[in-house]
Amino acid sequence: MEGFGGLFGDPDDLQRKMMEFADQMQGQQKLAWADNAIGLAVQMTVAAVGRVNLQGDAEAQANQIRQVMAVVFPEAVTLVREARQGLG
Repeated sequence: MEGFGGLFGDPDDLQRKMMEFADQMQGQQKLAWADNAIGLAVQMTVAAVGRVNLQGDAEAQANQIRQVMAVVFPEAVTLVREARQGLG
């Protein structure tokens, strides 16, 4: 006798389809997490650079931006790296 009186067909086929669906959902969840992490890295970088109160000539301003990026960039790279690893 098939599961549920044959209502859903072969129980093995139903189980296989449910597992495929679960795998698809997990893949979509990983992709959404990666998108969010990459978006956060971009927002964090833009916000940090936007808060810099640039002063001085072009060289001084460039140095100020470099100092901010030296702090923010490693964190942004970590977020993106973890997002990419989550997709693998």
